[in-house]
Order: sequence, then C-alpha cells, then structure tokens
Amino acid sequence: MLSRSAFRQATRQSWLQQRRGMAAPASGSFQYQVGEAAGIKIASRDTSGPIGTIALVAQAGTRYETMPGLAEGLNKYAFKNTDRRTSLRIQRESELLGGSLISTHTRENLVIGAKFFRDDLPYFVELLAEVASQTSYRSHVMQEEVIPLVMMDHKKFLANTLDMALSSVHSLAFHRGLGNTIKPASSTPYTKYLTAESLEEYAQSAYAKSSIAIVGNGVDHAELSKWTNEFFGDARKSPLQQLTSPQSKYYGGEERISHGSGNSMVIAFSGSSSPTGASYKPEAAVLAALLGGQSAIKWSPGFSLLSKATQEAPNMHVATKSNIYTDAGLVTIAMDGSATDIRSTAGKVVEALKSVAQNISKEDFQKAKALAKFKELEYGQEPRAALELTGAGLVRDNKPYQIDEVAKSIDGVTEDMVKKLVKEALENKASVSAVGDLYLLPFAEEIGLKV
Repeated sequence: MLSRSAFRQATRQSWLQQRRGMAAPASGSFQYQVGEAAGIKIASRDTSGPIGTIALVAQAGTRYETMPGLAEGLNKYAFKNTDRRTSLRIQRESELLGGSLISTHTRENLVIGAKFFRDDLPYFVELLAEVASQTSYRSHVMQEEVIPLVMMDHKKFLANTLDMALSSVHSLAFHRGLGNTIKPASSTPYTKYLTAESLEEYAQSAYAKSSIAIVGNGVDHAELSKWTNEFFGDARKSPLQQLTSPQSKYYGGEERISHGSGNSMVIAFSGSSSPTGASYKPEAAVLAALLGGQSAIKWSPGFSLLSKATQEAPNMHVATKSNIYTDAGLVTIAMDGSATDIRSTAGKVVEALKSVAQNISKEDFQKAKALAKFKELEYGQEPRAALELTGAGLVRDNKPYQIDEVAKSIDGVTEDMVKKLVKEALENKASVSAVGDLYLLPFAEEIGLKV
C-alpha cells in the first residue's frame, strides 16, 4: 500500500512535470455500485469521460444542528484549513491539478466535494479525509473569515422575499427538524452559538464514520474503495454526540411577514420523500409538472395549469416544485412579483389545484408525465444532485439513489394517484406564507385554503 509520504512525493513530481494522463472510457452506467471501505459506506458509478467527481456527504444539515448556525459554519470552514494544509496551500494544489472544490449544505446534508481528472482521485480522497479529520478549529479564522461569510449570506437571505417565504413555509409544515431555517434569521444570536469550540464539537459528530458516505461519479469502484481505506482509516468511528432528528410530521399553518423590498407568497402541502425513503410518491413529481408555472419553451406561455391560470399577470413568477427529503416531502407553489398581481391570481392558482382533484385531461396528464420523467432523469444525471441524494440515502436508509428505478416509478403513475394526492392535500391544512405588503397580500382563507 502506498504510504502518505510516498504518495505526496509522487504527486509533487507529477505537478513539476505538468503531465496529465487521460483516463480510459468507462462503462457509462448510471447504476451506483455500493460497498463499504474503512467502515464507511461508499457508492460509485463509472460513467465515461476523463473527469470524475467525488463528495463526502455528511448527515449534518440544519435539520441536525445542535445549535443555530453550526451547519452553515461547518460549510464555510470546509476548505479554510486542515491540520496539514493551509487554505492557501489547498487552493494552490487543487489549481495545479486543474480541480475544483465545492462545499454546500442543505436542510439535511453537508456536501464537501471536488471535480478533477480521474487520475487524480487519490489526492482528492486524501483532501476530503483531511477536512473530515480536523482536530481543532481556529478562533481567528472564525472571526476573520467564517463569521463574515455567514453574515453576508444572512443579509442576502433577508433581502430575498421568496427565500424567506420558502423558509417560513417549511417551518409551518414541519416545525423543528426539516422546519429549521436553512439560514439563521437576523434575530438569531448565531455569534453566541457559532464559535471555534462549538464548531469543533459539531464536526466531531458530523464527520464520524456512521454519519458520512463517500460517493463518486466517473470513478472506478475498486479505486474509490482502495483510497478510502488508505486515507479514512483513522477517521472517527463514532460521533461525539449522535446527531438525530425525529420522524418528520406535517403540521401546516399560516405566517405573514411584512417586508418593504418585494412580495412573495408560497402555498405548500405534504408531498414525497426522496426515492430512497419510505414515503416516496412519484405522483408528486407528476403533479408538480402538471401545475407547473414557468414554461420550458421560450416565448411560449406553456401548457401547465398555472401558466394558464396566471396569464393575466405575465410579470409574476410562479413555479411548482416537489421538494424531497429522506423521510418527507413538500410540494410548493411559489408566487413572486407585485402584491397586486399575487392578490389577483392567488385564488386562481388554488382553483387550478382544486380542478386537478376533479378532472385531468389525458393530453395534459401525458405531457406532465413526460416532463416529470425528463426532469427527474436530468436532475439525477447531474453529478452534484446524484452525489447528495445517494449519500443521504446511504447514510439514513442504506440505499443509493438509482435513476433508472425513479424513471420506472414515474412511468407507473396514474391519474387516480395524482387526484388522490391533491384531495388529501385539500382535506388537510395547507402551509401558507406571505412576505411583503401585507395590506394587499391575501390570507389563506380568502383564496380558499384551510390552515
């Protein structure tokens, strides 16, 4: 087995010689091969081409944070420093290899990854291992770099009424857990909670072997297993504190937030979990495509029900999305524009939703199924999305995201399945959030919804 020192020396020689070997064409399969290395769940699919991607997916999003701001802080700290490399060295070495680094977090996961030439897989696996094995977080880096970045994101969040409404509607739907805001609100004293010490403790739980998965696209499974064993052997076996979240439960309700810089309204109801979860409902994706909002064809209003319902307000943005999580989901209908346009069309949006429970034309249904399948395949083919969904599925449910299985599930959706989903949504409480001019923005009851 190649030692760390020998590996580093060989890598430096490669840089000096400026050589780049092109990988052989791979199988092109979209099926993930699953295994375990160094006590960590791994998955890979060996797609063709010279470029590979890899990600460490940790169950450490805002749903699991023990104090406000920790998920965002860990995300911002990802490539600042490790115990062996400074942030400057990480940047220079990655650039020399032509690679790029990413770090992001969602409500459920922290995703730290890289895109690179396939031959450089060992270096980037080692780098992810270093990020995950840090033993200390530096106070001066927190104060001078991490916290200012977190504050900047908060300001952007508070200036965007649509983001605020989406965050609010998640809180209404799920309360805690999935309802935790993805960006701490300005009133949250996150500087009180986000310190080098608290981040270090959170990392010792987030990066434990039982809390992470390593997922690769465009990499050989045997190679991924080999280098994971090599560099993750000393990773923490168990978390300092088990990061847990109870089974998500849907609640519903209404919230109205005054804002002077824009107007947004979001209507939501219970939807589908991710394909790896036990509450997967492919009909939610078909419903989202059927309702739609924004046309996929330029200069055309499109065929979707909401594009027809809101055609008198062409400047208003309206879109339906099936938000999927490991154990629950939320179908959201988002409206963004002038308060007058939202007021005049929100009722029509609800009427379009109610019409689905009564009747769906054969043509509209077939178009919606085709669009839903296309979007799922397109989304699953994107390396970043596939890495996160597969990593999350492995950590929580020991099941990878398999794109062909998702496509088959959508093929099996019937009109009755979509109607049933809508009827259940209308019979229960909706989640409705309005942000902006509250004098004009309607209440949920005024547009025909129960909250």
